[in-house]
Amino acid sequence: MLLSFVIPCYGSEKTIEYVVDGIISKVSERENFDYEIVTVNDASPDNVIAVLKKLASDNSKIKVIDLAKNFGKHSALMAGFSVVKGDIVISLDDDGQCPTDKLWEMVDPLLAEDYDITLAAYHKKKQSAFKNFGSSVNSFMSRILLDKPKDLQFANYYAIKRFIIDEIVRYRNPYPYMEGLLLRSSRRIKNVFMDENERADDGKGYFNLKKSLSLWLNGFTAFSVKPLRIASLIGTVSALAGFVYGLVIIIRKLFFDNIALLGYSSILAVILFIGGLLMLMLGLIGEYIGRIYISINNSPQYVIRESFNCGEKDDK
Repeated sequence: MLLSFVIPCYGSEKTIEYVVDGIISKVSERENFDYEIVTVNDASPDNVIAVLKKLASDNSKIKVIDLAKNFGKHSALMAGFSVVKGDIVISLDDDGQCPTDKLWEMVDPLLAEDYDITLAAYHKKKQSAFKNFGSSVNSFMSRILLDKPKDLQFANYYAIKRFIIDEIVRYRNPYPYMEGLLLRSSRRIKNVFMDENERADDGKGYFNLKKSLSLWLNGFTAFSVKPLRIASLIGTVSALAGFVYGLVIIIRKLFFDNIALLGYSSILAVILFIGGLLMLMLGLIGEYIGRIYISINNSPQYVIRESFNCGEKDDK
């Protein structure tokens, strides 16, 4: 059986070889399994592409895709998924934090049990407080907008059956969001609990606030219309509240003429609040429309500059 590993690479010049060696060592434990490793250079600012080319020249089972610019992690994954040939596909990070020694715990449930996807679930994530907060917010929003089961945890380390990959690569819009793609493809998903490794170097991750917000927008606008429904609900409630308050003012004026109406400050506060809500809703609608426009114009998920050991896609 062939296992395909897909590794998006960004700023991992010092760690990617460690990750690749860990994969090869673990797969060699079972004679009836073979492997291919697809590495995707997402326009990394360091010299990781030279390291990847060296690995590929020494081992034909290591494939390299070099993207023309930085498209983001999930687009890099889509590029890798487009060339894999394995029966099971495993996605993992390039920094060594995904425990490759737990590989068979990820793969076995797909073979022996009725699961289509296995997801690593870390007892404690070894990341900053900011990232932990962002992960919590993302998980909460996924439950609301993507109907993610409450007890299901998502991480960057997961294994997927081939037919799920075939379904995922059919998605051609320029805003891929892996959590949404997985949840819409199957609900036979299992968490595999494990401890996260420390980074293989002493560096820090490159996933900042801007990239987190962009990724959240991808998920919530590309895979759910619930934000628009929430906006409609807020608008309905606000309109109803305004109508009821208007009736209260009329009744007070007719029957309790001596009662003073609310002053200028209160009215201004209400106007600013309603105006802010309107601008927020218009911005949300504009975000949807803008993404539809970009999708209609066939903006690419990724552009491959060159590839190595990928068969017909090779440019060397």
